[in-house]
Amino acid sequence: MLKSLMVAKAKEDLEQEQLEKEAQKEKYLDENAPALNINSMSLEELQKLCEELHSKIDIVDEERYDIEVKVLHNSREIKDLNIKVLDLRGKFKRPSLRRVRVSADAILRSLLGSKHKVSLDLRANLKSVKKEDAEKEKTAEVNDWRKNVEAMSGMEGRKKMFDAGAPAQ
Repeated sequence: MLKSLMVAKAKEDLEQEQLEKEAQKEKYLDENAPALNINSMSLEELQKLCEELHSKIDIVDEERYDIEVKVLHNSREIKDLNIKVLDLRGKFKRPSLRRVRVSADAILRSLLGSKHKVSLDLRANLKSVKKEDAEKEKTAEVNDWRKNVEAMSGMEGRKKMFDAGAPAQ
């Protein structure tokens, strides 16, 4: 309910502002551009009136151009100051990047152009490892380690505690 009352009040204020702007516009036009009675004027008077209107139009165009130049200058200055502020903060707007999957062939094609026709097999250069050899090395290390522990244990009690904690094979 409160929100609807606020919206209604804002709507009334907006309508009131529009009416005030229209009244100001009419008042300005009455002061600066009085109604012309052309029917009773002679040819010379009409020519003088046209010359006066042209001179006023030229003055208004010059003022409009000056204002446009000032606005452009101010907007550039604001843009430069915003950039300086961002530089001082050290925060830059980074565009969100999308992940693109590119193969090695596509990279070489983009770098070398159409000259690249041979596809690279990167796995061909890898060292092959036999599974059996790796398992034998692991078991040998475990056996050596246990032998070293038995050789180093001088007291029988510690050896029994170690054997009790070890899983049976």
